[in-house]
Amino acid sequence: MAMVKSVILIGGSQKGTRFRPLSLDLPKPLFPVAGFPIIQHHIEACSKVPEMKEILLIGFFQPSEVLNSFVSNAQHQFRISVRYLQEYSGLGTGGGLFHFRDQIMAGNPKRFFVLNGDVCADFPLVEMLKAAEVHPPDTFSIMCTNANRKQSLNYGCIVANAHTKEVLHYVEKPSTFVSELINCGVYLFTPKIFQDIATVFQNNQQELLSLSDDQNGTGNGGWQRAEVIHLERDVFAALAGRGRLYTHETNGFWSQIKSAGSAIYASRLYLNSYHDTHPERLATNGENKPRIVGNVYIHLTATVDPTALLGPNVTVGPNVIVGPGVRIKESIILQGSCLQDNCCILNAIVGWNSTVGRWARVEGTPSDPNPNDPFAKINSETLFNPDGRLNPSITILGCNVTIPAELVVLNSIVLPHKELNRSFKNQIIL
Repeated sequence: MAMVKSVILIGGSQKGTRFRPLSLDLPKPLFPVAGFPIIQHHIEACSKVPEMKEILLIGFFQPSEVLNSFVSNAQHQFRISVRYLQEYSGLGTGGGLFHFRDQIMAGNPKRFFVLNGDVCADFPLVEMLKAAEVHPPDTFSIMCTNANRKQSLNYGCIVANAHTKEVLHYVEKPSTFVSELINCGVYLFTPKIFQDIATVFQNNQQELLSLSDDQNGTGNGGWQRAEVIHLERDVFAALAGRGRLYTHETNGFWSQIKSAGSAIYASRLYLNSYHDTHPERLATNGENKPRIVGNVYIHLTATVDPTALLGPNVTVGPNVIVGPGVRIKESIILQGSCLQDNCCILNAIVGWNSTVGRWARVEGTPSDPNPNDPFAKINSETLFNPDGRLNPSITILGCNVTIPAELVVLNSIVLPHKELNRSFKNQIIL
């Protein structure tokens, strides 16, 4: 086995708007799903690949205390070099790789993985490496899965040779149906990819120069625009049909994490996978323990009253207090929250250090994929429907929100540091 590396693309703060108000307090890639930061699941999968030398996080978040301590904890926990490389602005999925190509190539890796930070999956990286051995040298692999016809239009669509797995055609978010095979945002490259990205970069530069030498001036703005490169639109579309790109179909679970509603769904997928990967993380029933239904993760530092009923699909974060008679289902309860006696939390995310009063009810509408369609994906729904009303979705309480006793909050989003004085339905509470 030759040395390999991994790159996780974590984006930056201008995006993640569908993730507000949760992304106001924490970079989205560090939001806890099934009890652990989204990208910790990526790092864990990468660390299990033999000969994995280093994991690089690329994005344009300002390095913060939270991000730095996450990186150093991950290094320590997985015993592998983890570094954050900051772009000066959003360069796209290909631009960031190109910008940091020297760091990626340091030590001369034979191949490297690139993983989008906003997906959840069982990441079959070892299998991808094995499968790649069969393909011609200097070819690349894209992990893909099936979607239904209608939803495939929201993704990168791939037409492949069923026998050889070669990608014949690639279209990012097509306007008409192309294929049910969609790009999962997990790639395996050889160093040759940098030549392909360089070609796009040079073409971008030529285009900018020819647009007008005098108007733009060829100042930094032009360079910066030339460096914004998208793997999907600019590189894959050009490589398709040239014997350079192959698919790796996964039968495991996969979902995007674009909205807060999809975080609850991703949490369910990971919790379910813990049966095989981390059974010790799942709460069990027993004497003087709360009643557990289905898959539930409770942090060691949380205090849960034995008369509470949790599950299915619940994660309870550090230092949370769950009082007597509390009912929680399909929800994420974040660090430091307090759920008082007999309150009910359904299809909701309760933000850091929030309080839900006695007999209060916090409830949302799940945005789950159609359970009768094996290829259905979660809809990355918009917050509002065309006539300006809030779409029913999960209820989100930002950090430090207080819901007094006996109030009902339904299908609403409550911004941080609010104390409600009445019940709300289908509202964004500013």
